[in-house]
Amino acid sequence: MAQLRTMILFGTKAEVIKMAPVIKLMQDDPDNFKPIVVLASRQYQQLHQAVSYFNIESDFDLNVSSAREIGAIEHLSQLLHNFQTVISAAQPDLLLVIGDTMTTLAASLSAFYNHLPVAHIEAGLRTDNKYRPFPDELQRRLTDELSNIYFAPTVSARDNLLKENVANDRIFVTGNPIVDTVKENYREDYHSELLVSIPENHQFILATMGRVEYTGLPMERVFRTLRDIIETNQNLELICPVATDSEAFTIATSILAGRDRIHVMPLMNLGDFLNTAARSNFILTDSAGTVEEASVFHKPVLLLRDVTERQEAIKAGTARVVGTDPTSIQQAVFDLLNDHHLYKKMTSAGDLFGDGHAAERIIKLLKEHY
Repeated sequence: MAQLRTMILFGTKAEVIKMAPVIKLMQDDPDNFKPIVVLASRQYQQLHQAVSYFNIESDFDLNVSSAREIGAIEHLSQLLHNFQTVISAAQPDLLLVIGDTMTTLAASLSAFYNHLPVAHIEAGLRTDNKYRPFPDELQRRLTDELSNIYFAPTVSARDNLLKENVANDRIFVTGNPIVDTVKENYREDYHSELLVSIPENHQFILATMGRVEYTGLPMERVFRTLRDIIETNQNLELICPVATDSEAFTIATSILAGRDRIHVMPLMNLGDFLNTAARSNFILTDSAGTVEEASVFHKPVLLLRDVTERQEAIKAGTARVVGTDPTSIQQAVFDLLNDHHLYKKMTSAGDLFGDGHAAERIIKLLKEHY
């Protein structure tokens, strides 16, 4: 095959983490692939730390204002305008996107109007409610509608696409490349000052929360509940990394900072986060990506959301939806701390989202189809 000029967009840190293994394999095969990397966000702190961590160099940096700054409609408009400029300049053969972000949708729509084929990683995930999570669910569905080839992370995701009348010969179950990233960054001999500071007879839980729709009272309820849980469990500690440029950081520090056995801190780099997660007792999060990461380490997850598109974790029993209600969170934490049978059950599932070779499958399929 001729060199495939593949346009790849990053608007969030999560997209970088998931796409990094694919880009690396493309970079290792310059005869067949030319990745064209586009940064499409002013989320500099997180996005640029992520691309730097993986030694990814961008070809275009669009510096687009976020939806929080200018509103969703204007954000989408800016993305469409900028992607048209990039497509005209770069002349890609293929657009490779992942997930459910506004960046992914805007790029896919731009590709459609330019008759550029779209390959979608993480295709087929569904909550079956277009408003939850908002706007992610509908953005993913629309991206699937605009796609030409579908890299479904699981059999369940493939089945969702088949129900929507996507042709079977365009769907490929690859696993999720986030599993590749997690396995590549885990270190058996990992040590950190933070972990060393926790007494050996103490357990610790890891908590992350940052989704915009939970900002305000829901987030305050969660952080207060976590504070109360730590105060009433003398051998339990909390590690809570939060983006310093977010409202979540303001809320978290106002409620949690300065408390015994509570460690509120800026976001860790990926290696530190994954290796800390691997050594935690269990995890509370509103992040779907963290659910996938935790599954690699067989860590129970309490999901601080009302719905999730990662239904495999719910069905396997490794994750439990608790929302932001204090009573639900307290009961779920109590159960995990005291019910050893339940804890063992939540850590016993196999590989839910892949085996660490998703990127290899994706590269092989791209070679076969383009």
